[in-house]
Amino acid sequence: MSKPAWDFIVGKSDLHQTRVDAAPTADLAEGDIRLRVESFALTANNITYAVYGDRMGYWKFYPAPEGWGRIPVWGYAVVEASRHPEIAVGQRFFGYVPMSTHMTATPRKTATGFFETSPWRAELAAAYNQYRAVEGVEAHEDEQSLLYPLFMTSWLIDDMLADNGCYGAASVVLSSASSKTAIGLAHLLHRAGKVKVIGLTSPGNAAFVESLGDYDQVIPYAGLGGAAIDEPVAYVDFAGNAGLRSAVHHRFGEALVHDCVVGGTHWEAEPESHHGLPGAPPTFFFAPDRIKKRREDWGPGGLEARFAEAWPVFIADSTRWMKVERRNGPDAVRQTYLDVLDAVASPDQGFICTP
Repeated sequence: MSKPAWDFIVGKSDLHQTRVDAAPTADLAEGDIRLRVESFALTANNITYAVYGDRMGYWKFYPAPEGWGRIPVWGYAVVEASRHPEIAVGQRFFGYVPMSTHMTATPRKTATGFFETSPWRAELAAAYNQYRAVEGVEAHEDEQSLLYPLFMTSWLIDDMLADNGCYGAASVVLSSASSKTAIGLAHLLHRAGKVKVIGLTSPGNAAFVESLGDYDQVIPYAGLGGAAIDEPVAYVDFAGNAGLRSAVHHRFGEALVHDCVVGGTHWEAEPESHHGLPGAPPTFFFAPDRIKKRREDWGPGGLEARFAEAWPVFIADSTRWMKVERRNGPDAVRQTYLDVLDAVASPDQGFICTP
C-alpha cells in the first residue's frame, strides 16, 4: 500500500507557521509526468529561498494556497507515472523538488535529462528548471543533495571575485562563516591563496569554523570592531543581517571595496537597509545570473567542465567535517525545518529528509 501524498507548506508572513496538506493525485495531462520525491536536503539555503520568496520568485516554483508557500529543495525523484513519450516510469532525476511526496512536471527532453516547461515556471531562472538523469544510484548522493547547489554558489562567487581581481581586496570577510556555502567559498579562496580569508561567526560556532583550516582568522560577531584585519576588504554576506552589514560598513568605511549580498540565514534580524552606508554599496548576488553569463562566455559544457574540477575535491574534504543525518516522514520534516529555521542544528550536521 502506497503512503498518502502530502505537501509541507509554510506561512509566507510567518515562517514558523507550518502545516501538512493532503495532496490527492490528479490525472496527468498529455506530455506530463508525475515524480515521487525520494529524498531531499534541508539547509539554511532553503531558509534563504523562503526569505526572498516574493522578491526572487522562489514561491512561484510550486503553487500553494493563498498566504502559504512550498519551499524548493534539492533532491532525487523517480518517475511514478508518465504521459511523455521520452520519459519512462522508473527513471530517476536530480534537481529542484518541493518539500512534498510528489511533483508534476511538463518536461522537454534534453541530452542530460529534462527541462521543466510548466507555464508558471517560464519566467523563472532557467538553472532551476533543469533536471539531470541519474543511472542507478550515484556515489555521494546525500552529499550531492546537501552540497552541490551550495558549492555551485560558492564556486560562482569565487569565480566572480577572481574575475574582478577580488576588487583589490587584501582580505575577504565572510559572515555566517559556519554555513555550508560560506565553507565552500572559504575552501576555494584558501586554496587559491591570494587573499586572507576572514570568518565572522557566533561564539558557539567559532571552534568548529577554526577546525576547518580554511579561514585565516575567525572572529565572533561582537569582536569585529577590535579585530586587526588587512585592508582593503571585500565582504561576502551570507547572513542578511542589516545590523551586521551596517557594522561592517562602518568598521571599514572606504576600505570596504565590495559588498556581495548572498543569503539570509539570519532571517529574523531587522529589515535590510542599504541607505547611507560608507564604502562600496551592497550588491545582490544571484547565482543563476552568473551561470547564464558564464555559459555565454565559455560555450556549451564550459561551465560544467570547470566546475567538475573543483567539485570532487570539496566533496572529499566535506567528509571530515559534515555528518549526514536522515529524517523520515512529515513530522520529522517539520521538526528538521524548524531546527534549521531557528539555527538549532549544529553546523556539522547535514539533514537528508525522506518524505
